[in-house]
Amino acid sequence: MAQFPFLTVDFPLFLAPMEEVSDSSFRAICKSFGADVVISEFVSSEAIIRDVDKSKRKLIFHEDERPFGIQIFGNNRDSLCQAAEIAETYHPDFIDINWGCPVKKIVTKGAGSAILKDIPKMVSLTEAVVQSVKLPVTVKTRLGWDETNQPIVEIAERLQDVGIQMLTIHGRTRSQFYKGTADWTLIGKVKNNPRIFIPIVGNGDIDSGEKALQYKNEYGVDALMVGRAAIGNPFIFDEIRQVLAGKCPNVYLYRDKLETCLKQLRSAAAVKGEKKAVLEMRRHYSGYFKGVSHFKEKKIGLMQAQSIEECENILIKNNEL
Repeated sequence: MAQFPFLTVDFPLFLAPMEEVSDSSFRAICKSFGADVVISEFVSSEAIIRDVDKSKRKLIFHEDERPFGIQIFGNNRDSLCQAAEIAETYHPDFIDINWGCPVKKIVTKGAGSAILKDIPKMVSLTEAVVQSVKLPVTVKTRLGWDETNQPIVEIAERLQDVGIQMLTIHGRTRSQFYKGTADWTLIGKVKNNPRIFIPIVGNGDIDSGEKALQYKNEYGVDALMVGRAAIGNPFIFDEIRQVLAGKCPNVYLYRDKLETCLKQLRSAAAVKGEKKAVLEMRRHYSGYFKGVSHFKEKKIGLMQAQSIEECENILIKNNEL
């Protein structure tokens, strides 16, 4: 079995780095429900070296979040290396490079998945970052740019050769964004390549314990990364862990979900301020209260709420807590 350079868990579960989602409050919640490894929101290398306060705050984490990685993105060698060196001073367990973000504003700057159109440059920049820091360097990327260009097997070999110590693969191309179904066959091909000895983490469409077990067994990956399915549903990590252990998943009632949701909201407000916390929390409510009857009316109110007190009054209406 491939060895992770920063933990000893046999089959770790990762929380994916997600902009304005995987902040410290949500990471802590996910850790409490069984996420083994968490990663920062992705941070611009240019913003780090320019000392942009908003970006530098994303590098901060708490000791109980370990193992913790800081993810950076960019397309300039000097900026990436300097940013990695600065990130290293915050003492995370590893530095992750984002070569997979499909968002237009990132891609048009030549960062994220844009690099999938220039594999030599991806390899060169990655090698430069590896050589600039002492911490393990890892990479998260996609299968390729589009269905006619999916060189992930070559990418994995070449990135391993320049020193990365873990590779996370999202089973979609850039052109797919998050549409359609993730293709895990190429992830499995990378994992089963006899040349590959670093850990391979599979990512894409892991939304249940049953699917996690199926993909683990079918593709042989060393770990799983959960992204969108965890938004408003940190309980998925416990569900996956229980199913992998051959047990029935724990049942979380409305009260459990409500308490967890409010805990996340209050924690986020303490870190980033009430206004931003209330705004960013809006994307979590559908996940927390999926399947709850008569929640639509509450959700409309939550989408308009401007304060924690308003949110609490809506959520705890009629003393439901």
